[in-house]
Amino acid sequence: MQLTGESQTLELASNPESISVVERMIEDIRNRYNVSEDMFGNMLVAITEAVTNAIYHGNKSDASKKVSINCTHTPNNIVFTIADQGSGFDYYNLPDPTSPENLEKECGRGIFLMKHLADQLIFSEEGRVVEMNFKIAGTN
Repeated sequence: MQLTGESQTLELASNPESISVVERMIEDIRNRYNVSEDMFGNMLVAITEAVTNAIYHGNKSDASKKVSINCTHTPNNIVFTIADQGSGFDYYNLPDPTSPENLEKECGRGIFLMKHLADQLIFSEEGRVVEMNFKIAGTN
């Protein structure tokens, strides 16, 4: 499916300072498209989690590797695509963070959160690309 609408792309170095750039991008999107507070909160957590994963797990904090973030706005959706230059991962076989043996672990909840905050979550390119779709209120 070809998306039509406004689109913007950021390319960032794989370092923690890039997260603040992403947060500003999401705030700009909230203001530009009059995003509700609930949707803004979901987008902020899900997108920053995806970018954090791309930086630390995908690109292994290698500042020479980039993280690309694309945002496309259509009348019904806001779609974010986050891509890293890492080796990918098996997104079909992730430990369940709600299992008793995983409850005390400090990591492993990011993808779980992203699945629950976005209306649709799609991994591709062996886990190097994640697409998150947020439906605009009042649309199907």
